[in-house]
Amino acid sequence: MGARVVPILVGRRGLCHYARWLEGDDDVVGKLKAAIDEGTAIALAAARLALKNEILVETIAGDASFETERFVPNARKVLSGLAKEAERDASRLKRLGRKAWAKYSQSDGTHDYRDRDVRNLRRRRKQSAGVAAALRAVAGDKAEVNDLVEQAREAAWDDVRANIDRRLRVEGMRPDSDPDYEKMRDARMQALMMVDLQNLKAQVAARARVNS
Repeated sequence: MGARVVPILVGRRGLCHYARWLEGDDDVVGKLKAAIDEGTAIALAAARLALKNEILVETIAGDASFETERFVPNARKVLSGLAKEAERDASRLKRLGRKAWAKYSQSDGTHDYRDRDVRNLRRRRKQSAGVAAALRAVAGDKAEVNDLVEQAREAAWDDVRANIDRRLRVEGMRPDSDPDYEKMRDARMQALMMVDLQNLKAQVAARARVNS
């Protein structure tokens, strides 16, 4: 049975990465593709979390304005790191598979693999390799990287808004009686400028493109 070319969609824009190493019948390929999709989604969520935390530190704690291009290099760095991690895992599983091949004795433990485990190790290796390839495809697509940064920005300012709302509901404090009022006021203004106004600007630009 030969190799098949199977499209794997990654990212919110549906970037198409063609996996040429998927082999097997439709059911096997479908399960493998689903596992790669799930692993890629988990890795992208981890990347968004890392970027979200960086945005919070840089823009709120550092009192700096948000600019997408400022965070693009680190977004690619995070994606590359996650891809390398998946590639290392694939290499490790390949070594384990070779070591387990033609070994039929009783296993001494959970990670003491035997010939009967080779097929499962191969499947896991392909999953890791597929996740790595998908992450590198995202990292190499400028629009996908920008979209990832934008998702991280939205998540960061959702946290800011939630914290502000929670504080206002719980304390109900007047400005003159709240020692942290000025600090929170700065955070509220940052959220307004970087979230609401930027969202409005994006909507206006989108409408302008449609009408042009």
